[in-house]
Amino acid sequence: MNKKIALQDLGSKDFKDTWDYQEELFKGVLETKIKNRREDAGLETKNHFLFVEHPHVYTLGKSGDLSNLLLDEKQLTEKGATFYKINRGGDITYHGPGQIVGYPILDLDNFFTDIHKYLRFLEEMIILTLKEYGLKSERSPGETGVWLDVGTPFARKICAMGVRASRWVTMHGFALNVNANLGYFDNIIPCGIRGKAVTSLNVELGKKTVDEAEVKVKLLKHFTNLFAAEFIYK
Repeated sequence: MNKKIALQDLGSKDFKDTWDYQEELFKGVLETKIKNRREDAGLETKNHFLFVEHPHVYTLGKSGDLSNLLLDEKQLTEKGATFYKINRGGDITYHGPGQIVGYPILDLDNFFTDIHKYLRFLEEMIILTLKEYGLKSERSPGETGVWLDVGTPFARKICAMGVRASRWVTMHGFALNVNANLGYFDNIIPCGIRGKAVTSLNVELGKKTVDEAEVKVKLLKHFTNLFAAEFIYK
């Protein structure tokens, strides 16, 4: 089993361009798996992990409700934002500057074949990272992602998640608000959940900005431990 993961930090990159790149990597892993099954080729499947920051964009998952986007096309243009309906799970979310987005493209046959465990491990990576900043975050029953003050009137989401998997190969992933402009969340019903707030790490720490490079190092450390993986830097 190949537990090595090729890591790429794409910097700031258009959502559609990144989605296309994800699909390219995803299909490459699938093609290797199909060849192995048909020809008993014994080829090693690759794993990838992309860090990226997107310009303002709203994305709607395949089971999402378009009415959770509260802007029309003209208003989207005025906000400098784009919109895409995509092939991940979940409802609507926002990506933008100041947010760390991670897209693991893994062959789970190299790790474990349990998509629920996979999501819980992604959540745990976030929870452990936030703990290093003195924040107690947790899961919210029936709701994916990572939250603060669950079960209180002050519950707020700090990290959204939505994935796609086929033949145990994953794509899409998580979006952690680090220095995010939270005003953009006012234009949607985040993840289709009414009456719940959204927050960002810098807001919770009372800082103007948080070092995003430092946050990425912590995320990768916990990901490595949870998945017993090794990162190869590209």
